[in-house]
Amino acid sequence: MDYLALKWLHILSATFLFGTGFGTAFYMFVANRSGNVQAIAVVSRWVVRADWWFTTPAVIVQPLSGYALIRLAGFPLDAYWIVTSLALYALAGICWLPVVWLQLRMRDMAAQAARDDTALPPRYWFYERCWTALGFPAFGALLVVYWLMVHKPM
Repeated sequence: MDYLALKWLHILSATFLFGTGFGTAFYMFVANRSGNVQAIAVVSRWVVRADWWFTTPAVIVQPLSGYALIRLAGFPLDAYWIVTSLALYALAGICWLPVVWLQLRMRDMAAQAARDDTALPPRYWFYERCWTALGFPAFGALLVVYWLMVHKPM
């Protein structure tokens, strides 16, 4: 694959990673604030699907396409912006993995509460607070990675 095609793939996957992550987080956050169990059940089901369909492939494509771009462009692997980007990407991943687990549990609890026409259990709201708290460092880290990818400070 030539450099420009690979760069396009890298930018596209970065857009899916950040855009889908931010979009689904927004809708999940807003649905949770509504307190509407039916809405929360629907949104959480689609958030989980979007993560599997869009975010997960982007998480895989990003480091692979990034590595190939680094090699093709001749950047040293120990360049400040590359090392920092990888560390921040790892931080985002460390936050994202428990978020995926939390979302699966939250989806299941919301679906059960919707079927039973009951309130969400206290554990749901504990998971929601953890989910929210993990989102801030993950998105912050990815914002800095975007900046580093564009500016490439040496």
